[in-house]
Amino acid sequence: MMRALHLYISILSGMESENYKHKWKFARIGGIDRVTIDTGADLVNLYQLDQKLWTALSCPVYGLEIDSKTLEYMDEDQDKRLRIGEVLTAIKWIEELITDTNALIHPQPEFPLSLINTNSENGIRVLNSAKQILQHMGKSDADGLAVEETSDTVAIFANTSFNGDGIISSISTEDEFLKKSIEQIISVVDPVSDRCGLPGINESIVNQFFEECKALIDWDREGFKIEIKRLFPANSAELFELFSKVEAKINDYFLRCRMAEFDENSLASFNQFTAKYEAIVANNAIVSKEELAELPLSFVDRSHKLNIQGRINPSWISEMEAFRTKIIVPLFGNISFIDEPQWRSVCDKFLAYKNWCTLKPATRVEELGLESICLLVEQDVQTKLLALIKLDLELEEEVNSISDVDKLVRYYRDIYTLVSNFVTFNDFYSLKSNAVFQSGVLYIDRRSCKLCVKIDDVAKHSASAGRSGIYLLYCNCVSLKLNAKMTIVAALTNGDTDDLSVGRNGVFYDVHGNDWDATVVKIIDNPVSIKQAFWMPYKRVSKMINNQIEKFASSKDKEIEESSAKKVEVNPLMSGDSQKTQPKESFDIAKFAGIFAAIGIALGAIGTTLLAIFSGFLKLQWWQMPIAIAGVMLVISGPSMILAYLKLRKRNLAPILDANGWAVNAKALINLVFGKTLTDLAVLPKNSTRILRDPYAKKKFPFVPVIILTLIVFVLLMYVATKKGWIHTSLDKYWGNKTEKVEVPKVQKADSIAVIKK
Repeated sequence: MMRALHLYISILSGMESENYKHKWKFARIGGIDRVTIDTGADLVNLYQLDQKLWTALSCPVYGLEIDSKTLEYMDEDQDKRLRIGEVLTAIKWIEELITDTNALIHPQPEFPLSLINTNSENGIRVLNSAKQILQHMGKSDADGLAVEETSDTVAIFANTSFNGDGIISSISTEDEFLKKSIEQIISVVDPVSDRCGLPGINESIVNQFFEECKALIDWDREGFKIEIKRLFPANSAELFELFSKVEAKINDYFLRCRMAEFDENSLASFNQFTAKYEAIVANNAIVSKEELAELPLSFVDRSHKLNIQGRINPSWISEMEAFRTKIIVPLFGNISFIDEPQWRSVCDKFLAYKNWCTLKPATRVEELGLESICLLVEQDVQTKLLALIKLDLELEEEVNSISDVDKLVRYYRDIYTLVSNFVTFNDFYSLKSNAVFQSGVLYIDRRSCKLCVKIDDVAKHSASAGRSGIYLLYCNCVSLKLNAKMTIVAALTNGDTDDLSVGRNGVFYDVHGNDWDATVVKIIDNPVSIKQAFWMPYKRVSKMINNQIEKFASSKDKEIEESSAKKVEVNPLMSGDSQKTQPKESFDIAKFAGIFAAIGIALGAIGTTLLAIFSGFLKLQWWQMPIAIAGVMLVISGPSMILAYLKLRKRNLAPILDANGWAVNAKALINLVFGKTLTDLAVLPKNSTRILRDPYAKKKFPFVPVIILTLIVFVLLMYVATKKGWIHTSLDKYWGNKTEKVEVPKVQKADSIAVIKK
């Protein structure tokens, strides 16, 4: 590994070594010379290849159609990106573990154990672990392993007491007391899953649990210093709750006593509840217990003592009786009255208890009960559990070897695929397989788009992807079956775009065969084909004419509506005779004379121009006419086609991937030929028959055939008339009567210059 890293640093530094003797082969693909990796020697010597010749410098480890666990193994620094150094390290690691690197080019479904290099300690260790996996799975006689088998750690470590992950569960010991202790701890903490998939506890959880246990025990012991806790050890919490209920009412009573002692004349007013009671009754026919509870606890008398057995507010009788029997009698004996000093003594005792309660540790450990907690501490369960964890960790190296087996099997299956999509884009330009960034196929508008890439943010991606020169469809995909959503960008590289717009729906099939409902949310418009560019000027003119007709019709409709509204707004009180007497606007012929003249001039000019064009066209030989028509169409469509061709030949995949987190190091051009393979159009099957007559089609007047036939007849007549000289004779007669010959006098050169200056 160090050798590979050293060589990689040398490449980054631009250093060259005479020992780099590997002979490379390059192929022209996508407009760039790309290295071909056909043998194991090509693969293991990639450290010699200048990174300027790599197609990609880095890529994200998410959003790729390759096993995420494989990419996780390669991403050594766990930064969610895969770089050249990490790819080289992965290649060097597997090179040292196998005997034939050519096996990586065409991997089999199962990794053959005979391929492991047993001449190294690392190889022997991995081989033993591989056999151990097969033994756990009941396949001791097998000589190969698949990824599905090595990745199923639950099956590998099923029913094993220790699996080297430092996590123990209830099956990690035969001691019933320890089993129960582990289950108790798991019930009040957030457990972690071990390699068997069972909930368990590790060293940090055990230490934290017993720290909380000891803190709770210490807090409980401090409570015995509190008088209330000593006097009422069994129900001190219940008595504190009872005290809290009556505290405010009794304080209110003794406060009124002190006020009455200060002013004896206020005694009567303190005992006057009539007004309050009447106010309550005025709002309610029946006085509720809650409303009555708001009145004072008892009447104030000159003794300034509270009678806790008689003359108590009816809504407080039960609470005061419980307070007397459970608190007052044990503290002061069987008495019926208490004075303020006695009450203050009770308050002080419960205040100390209240302060102690606030110091109680906040922990779920209390759910086990103080008795169970004390038993766990007394039996030194913490030490026993930590010893089990230590035994489990002693198998860490052996278990890591099992993890290396999983890593080896995944590298064997995936490393060539990754290199083919990293060093070169071989899978992308191959018609037999898809690249790792191709997430599926989008079906929309009678075509299928094979170049679909998962993205996270449409706005962010489209800001950079527009430089690709590709027509892009951004789609939101939803799968109710999988209860999932994702966003893709699909490249449209063939056909036309007439019927595509935001909001158009399609179906997306991912590489696993799942179908998703896809909706277009954004479009980046670029040329798609030369054919589309040829018809584009005519479609634009047609669209412009349609828009103008719609605007004209809309304006006329609006004028008619406004005119009708004005007629309706005529005063309805006006009689019919008076309405007839209203002056009508007379038609001013002078006003429209200019308009008629202008229209006449325009029609005359257009007619003269068309006549000149047809005359010139008809003078051509019959075989020259199609050439002239083609030339006119080429003049109209030529600029659009040239511009489209220049853009189509520069279509580049790199900006699409760069916007998705890649660092593409070379162009990935999509020319016209390759573009047709990425977007398939709907084509009828071979040997199929077509019935062109639609029985449900609307019967229409054959405008198009009639117009074409009329044009053909007109052209033939004009052709015959020109050959016979009829048109020229008629024109000479017509224009000869209208015009006179004007003889221009000859002017000498000096006179002409003078005239020009004037």
